[in-house]
Amino acid sequence: MTMVYEKSKGLTDVPFHYCPGCTHGVIHKLVAESLVELGVLDDTIGVAPVGCSVLAYKYFNCDMQEAAHGRAPAVATGIKRVFPDKVVFSYQGDGDLASIGAGEIVHVAHRAEKITTIFVNNAIYGMTGGQMAPTTLVGQKTTTSPLGRDEALSGKPIRISEMLATIDGAKFVERVSVDTPANIRKAKKAIKRAFECQIKGEGFAIVEVLSTCPTNWGLTPVKALDWLKDNMIPYYPLGNFRNFEEGK
Repeated sequence: MTMVYEKSKGLTDVPFHYCPGCTHGVIHKLVAESLVELGVLDDTIGVAPVGCSVLAYKYFNCDMQEAAHGRAPAVATGIKRVFPDKVVFSYQGDGDLASIGAGEIVHVAHRAEKITTIFVNNAIYGMTGGQMAPTTLVGQKTTTSPLGRDEALSGKPIRISEMLATIDGAKFVERVSVDTPANIRKAKKAIKRAFECQIKGEGFAIVEVLSTCPTNWGLTPVKALDWLKDNMIPYYPLGNFRNFEEGK
């Protein structure tokens, strides 16, 4: 019998705890497959954040370190400097990275730390009950913005990729989505290239992944994917913003 597909060896056999329809599982798969295909799984150390992916250390089949809320880039920096030959990545949500950890991610990029960050943007705080995040869209209803995000009070959502792309030390910056099979394939390519950026010693790399949160959005998994396509992608356009291979 010919094997056409099997679970990535980069993942453990522990069942995911994520809500039905959540795309964290898809993103985990893409990260794991990339590490295996690059031949670096056994030399990789990941940093799990506070947020929905707080238990990521159970799922990735590599060494993992837990970090305090927002501090994953700082922890990853310390690990990389102690073990410069290891591949080090942080896996963070938008509340973790764009809010409490905004300072950490900016300074990691400024220092051109040779780490890779997977930034999952679902426009809401997921684990803590669906509060407004820095990435929540104008008009989007959350538990702390029941009438919708008010631009006059909260400003516009932060476009993290565009901001970090202005920093010289950020050598690879790309925004992708996992709402369709075609976009999932593109997302894997970007994640793999972000790890290659680190392996080649170029500097900091980040991939922002637009994701869904059916539970806190109050939508079915299918309708959540539609909402992402119709609302998030127009504000958070997909594409590459910095590419070490092209000298941008």
